[in-house]
Parts: sequence; C-alpha cells; structure tokens
Amino acid sequence: MVHFVGAGCGAPDLITLRGHRLLQQADQIIYAGSLVNPALLEAAKPGCIIRDSAQMTLEQVLDAIRKIEAAGKVTVRLHTGDPSLYGAIREQIDALDAEGIAFDITPGVSAFSGAAAALGHLGGAEYTLPGVSQTLMITRMAGRTPVPEAESIERLAAHRASMAVYLSAGMVGELSSRLIRGGYPEDTPAAIVYKASWPDEKTVLCTVGQLPACAQEHSIQKTALILVGDYLQKTPSHYERSKLYDPSFSTGFREASR
Repeated sequence: MVHFVGAGCGAPDLITLRGHRLLQQADQIIYAGSLVNPALLEAAKPGCIIRDSAQMTLEQVLDAIRKIEAAGKVTVRLHTGDPSLYGAIREQIDALDAEGIAFDITPGVSAFSGAAAALGHLGGAEYTLPGVSQTLMITRMAGRTPVPEAESIERLAAHRASMAVYLSAGMVGELSSRLIRGGYPEDTPAAIVYKASWPDEKTVLCTVGQLPACAQEHSIQKTALILVGDYLQKTPSHYERSKLYDPSFSTGFREASR
C-alpha cells in the first residue's frame, strides 16, 4: 500500500492527524527533501527506511516503492503542501495503477493557505472578500515546465481577481511586468511570503510594481509565494460584510432581525 500524504506548508504540526498517523506506521517514507520540513520525519518508527526524492528520478521512486510493496509493507510518499498542487503525483498514480498497486491520498495544507494565514495580521487572510473578489487563481510562471498559452500570466491578470503565484520567486521582474501588462495596475497590492509557517518565515507587503525591488531587498529568490490582489488592502472599508452574518439578511437557519 502506498499513501500519498500532504506534509503541509512547513510547520510540522500543520500536517493532518491522518497524515501523522500514516508517517508513524510507514515502513518506508519517500519525502520531497527540497521542500518538506525534515522535522516531520521524527514521527517515523525505528527501522523505517527514509529516502529523499530530491535526489531521485521517478523511475527510482517507483523502484523503491515496488521493493517495499513486494515485501507486503507500507510506503508513505510525503509531498509538500497538498499533493494535488504541483505535486507530480499523477505520473506516480498512473504507474501504480498500471501495476495494480493500491494507493490513497491524504490532503494537506497548501502554501496558499499558509501564506494567507501568515498575512492575517496585515489584513491579507481572506482571498475572497465580498465586493472585491470571489475568485482565487492559483498559477505559476512558465519555466522548464511550460504553461499553456491560454493560462499565461497576462490572460489571467486580465480578470484582476485574487492570485497566488507558485514557483516564480526567482522571476519576479518578469512576473511584475507581465501582471501589469495583463491588467493589474502597478499600485495593486501584492505580497511575498517566504516559507510560510516555517521558523524563518518572511512576509513582505508591497505593490505589483515593487515586487522586484522588494524581493531583492529581502534576498528572496525561491521557496516563496507571490500574492496579488485588492483583497490585500489594509483598510476594512473597501469590502462588503458577509451576507451570511448580516442581521438584515435571512438564511436557512435564522430570520432577518432588522
């Protein structure tokens, strides 16, 4: 049996209870060493085989899984954040399916959730503010992994919705230019969140136009999420309050009181 487990965005206590239990039971843990907090491996039982997939190819990962599977034992494939986002799990799942190897998936706290939480005291904790944006776009800049033309930064920026940009901290100059070219005004609020929930977390508030200078000033080139949108505005007057908790609004659970 193979368990794909989301490690969460960094802090070891942000893994789910199920994910922690599976780590304790695993005979082998293959973890994404470039991104997963190694403190999570302290849950491993004595004798558990631990492998860092940052030093492995897909074929090597699958071979390690097969060996443990042949012995009737359990592998945990520990991915950063939530495995469904930039986790490269589909190619592993297809291979396991083809060989009849059973698996399941335990979700985790993604970096976009951790980043919003990190910005809570700065007003950036909710991507979907009424009257501002009801859409969160999760995307990345094209690098060695291409991005479909229909999903280019410029085309997405035209919506001017809330945006979380992964895997792009080393390209903030180009990202800033393309966001502005696509439709975000240069003074649109933005944030850089480095290693959300880790002990060395950094949060930097700026504007879309200031992204390159702020990244350089704080020496941030990787392991950071770029957030963009008017939801990051500090003043509470720019959004509408929720209808769900408005006393003048009836719901299926209560009548309007005024």
